[in-house]
Amino acid sequence: MKDLTQGSIPKSLIAMALPMMIGMVIQTLYFIVDLYFVGQLGPAALAGLSLAGNAMFLIFSLTQILNVSTAALISHAVGAKNKTDANITFNQSMMMSSVVGTIVCIIGYLGAKTYLNFISQDTETVLMGLAYLHWFIPCMALQFIMVSISAALRGTGVVKPTMIIQTLSILVNIILSPLLISGWGSDYAMGIAGAGLASSLSVVFAVVLLCYYFIKTDKYISVDFSLWVMNVPRIKKLLVIGLPAGGEFFLLFIYMATIYWLIKPFGADAQAGFGLGSRVMQALFLPAMAIAFAAPAIAGQNFGAGNFQRVRETFTWSAIMTCSLMTIITLVCLSQTELLLTAFSTDEEVILISVIFLQVICWNFVPSGLVFTCSGLFQALGNTMPALLSTAIRLVTFIIPAFWLSKQADFQIEQLWYVSVTSICIQAAVSFYLLKSEFKKRLPIHYLTNNVTDEINKSKLIS
Repeated sequence: MKDLTQGSIPKSLIAMALPMMIGMVIQTLYFIVDLYFVGQLGPAALAGLSLAGNAMFLIFSLTQILNVSTAALISHAVGAKNKTDANITFNQSMMMSSVVGTIVCIIGYLGAKTYLNFISQDTETVLMGLAYLHWFIPCMALQFIMVSISAALRGTGVVKPTMIIQTLSILVNIILSPLLISGWGSDYAMGIAGAGLASSLSVVFAVVLLCYYFIKTDKYISVDFSLWVMNVPRIKKLLVIGLPAGGEFFLLFIYMATIYWLIKPFGADAQAGFGLGSRVMQALFLPAMAIAFAAPAIAGQNFGAGNFQRVRETFTWSAIMTCSLMTIITLVCLSQTELLLTAFSTDEEVILISVIFLQVICWNFVPSGLVFTCSGLFQALGNTMPALLSTAIRLVTFIIPAFWLSKQADFQIEQLWYVSVTSICIQAAVSFYLLKSEFKKRLPIHYLTNNVTDEINKSKLIS
């Protein structure tokens, strides 16, 4: 356990974010490897990978319920020095993740074809997506166990073990992807299905290592099967905090699925171009997201300990760091767009669509950084409903104009990107306003005043 209620906040943010950032950079390499080898299979394969990959937003919406609530409750317990409470939360989270992961696996195999047919009218794209999902679904199911463990450790201020394990897992994926997709070193190339199998095998590897870590090391939290009995009050706490956060990702899933559905008349090239641009954008976001992911543990522990001024300072420093990184990424996208994309496809139409997408959508990177930071602080305060509300406003302000534009005779794909930028700017403004309101309600002003008074009195005594 690491006490985050003392010391420099910027240093704590960097110390926690750096291991996450390293892992995320390596995860970026994983995205790049998959994109590179699947991109060589043609636009239909790339579109199939993108459509199937969008299903991960649905999985993220479910894992985020456990991710946010587990980290928030455990960080509060650690701040209050209540080890028993932290272990109850952790074991209830693990129990829930096991059950939900099993259900997701079953539903995934039963509903994959229906989902793909809904958002694509290209037969080859659907077949490619199905081939990928049939091998990728185990990876999605196992995400729940990984998320529960990672969130629990993050709540205690520990990030290095999970970072190392996730990094090793991604390296396994990077090694397996070309072997299975292209058949390097063998006579059998699985194509896009190999990408799904590589992901599943790497996650199995990670889960085994995480289990070994918990068996062999001493920790603030530990697996205790005697606590794997339904604890209704604790499950309610987890859901109250986690459901709105999960709802955020569910709305993002709806947002992405809506775009795929709106552009399907333009064919596989359009869906492949959007999918490629989106994947590159998500990979570029990872370093900034590492800062935003570090903030909840720091702010959460300080909130649990009653150090409200440090909660505010955590937001300020996180916003500065996150938005600064997003500014750099924006400049890279504006100046080096083609360089970011040309390695992944030889299809000129796919590249053109991706270039236009990134050059327009990069104007929302800085507002997105503010949204990430606000969401992290909502998690730390144990109230993620404002984050859900801001995401819902973003969805509404995107979908209504987007559907109207799609019915016009001169409808062009680029119009969707401009609407998207506008909607995210609105979301950032709403998130910031709601966080200020949350601070007023949850961080008593008199506490700050008393702190200032105490400092003045100390100065007088010293004088």
